[in-house]
Amino acid sequence: MSFSDLLEWVVGYLTQPMLETTLDIFTIFGWIFLGWLLLVAGFKLLATYKVIRYDRKLNYILLAVDVPPLNEQTPKAMEQLYTQIYNVMKPASIGMTYWHGFRQFDFSFEIISIEGYIQFIIRTLDKYKDVVEAAVYAQYPDAEITEVEDYVNVAPKRYPNETHNIWSCEFILQEDQAYPIRTYEEFEHSITKDAVLKDPMSAFLESFSRIGPGEQVWFQMMIEPVRESEWKEGVIKKIKEEIGEKTPAKPNFFLDFLNEPSSTMGEVKNQLLGQVSAEAAPAKKDNPDKNSLLYMTPGAKKIVESMENKIRKTGFRTKIRFVYLAEKAHYNPSRCINSVVGAMNQFSIPTSNSLKCKLPTSAEYFMSKQRENRRRNILMGAYKSRDMYAGKDPYILNIEELATVWHFPMSYVTAPLLQKAVNKSAEPPPGLPVEGVSIRDDELPNAGKKEFSTDAGPEYSKDQQFG
Repeated sequence: MSFSDLLEWVVGYLTQPMLETTLDIFTIFGWIFLGWLLLVAGFKLLATYKVIRYDRKLNYILLAVDVPPLNEQTPKAMEQLYTQIYNVMKPASIGMTYWHGFRQFDFSFEIISIEGYIQFIIRTLDKYKDVVEAAVYAQYPDAEITEVEDYVNVAPKRYPNETHNIWSCEFILQEDQAYPIRTYEEFEHSITKDAVLKDPMSAFLESFSRIGPGEQVWFQMMIEPVRESEWKEGVIKKIKEEIGEKTPAKPNFFLDFLNEPSSTMGEVKNQLLGQVSAEAAPAKKDNPDKNSLLYMTPGAKKIVESMENKIRKTGFRTKIRFVYLAEKAHYNPSRCINSVVGAMNQFSIPTSNSLKCKLPTSAEYFMSKQRENRRRNILMGAYKSRDMYAGKDPYILNIEELATVWHFPMSYVTAPLLQKAVNKSAEPPPGLPVEGVSIRDDELPNAGKKEFSTDAGPEYSKDQQFG
């Protein structure tokens, strides 16, 4: 084929209708794109299969933490606890993910109310039990930790159900995760010379104590350690947008290659006509950007400062869920739902960020009953399995924000049925000889464990709640 024939074929091909040209290109190169999609999907399915197999080998435990009766520690102590837990992070390599199914381990910090009886729960892997206990005792020496059975087993798996009904939702960030929520430092009141912390946990626990027989309220905050490079770069980019700093565009070699002939012809034209190129022309002085840091309002500057403070501390990938479970004869979600959602609004900053209720199990209009039951099954299944990625996407909160949402209440918080630790006594050394027949601890039934019971009467003592 001569050059003239080749040129004629190219011209004819380019002048044909666009649809035919697109179909021809897809026929020639489309299989490459489809093959790439199938390859990526295959690796994703393989990773998911490996993770499911790996998770079946793990053993999670629940630790009930009895609050110290004279707790004077502010949420600052919880920041140190989260920092200690962060050290268990093990970034997974490609081989560990796709061959062994390894994933980053998560923790679940929960608050439950069974007929008004309130208990703080921490769920962790059994191999990290010592890490969690050491972190709690380091900040709260008078706390008591006991391994308990999983309370979610009393809830039915499928809905609608003949005996129970639930109301559930997830709390997600209203804005981008770069914008922080209100933290405990902003709850301090300094009317007198001594700053007083108005503990946000008081309104939260008051909502949990208002339920009655046959009702339960569950609150779950799952956290997963995340590398700083995965989220702090995004926050820095948002900060630059707030102050009006323009980030340089990344070079695109493909577009530069296509634009090179046109730019060369433009330079030749300028030389022939004696014109000055745009690059050589003196740059005009633009007016200063009104969004720059120099021209920002005090409120906007405060937001930027809070965003900078957020990246100064360690972050966790976070998912927050809420469940109200009750027998149908006692089902009354309005008893605590509005107050719990209102308690979560304490952490809102109208000009920055807030935690809003999303995917509630109350739908309206089109196929409302079917949608409600579908959400009940999804949210209850996600809560019981402690699935970080079911439902809405997780987001990043730093340790200061986590400590604000979940911490042990201070001593002046007067929840009537909040389980508190009794006076702690030292245990005798192991192997100490005693008079009479000795029985080993492991021979006792259910040694070291206690179970939640929902059969408590009008009075709620510790002996009635634990068997």
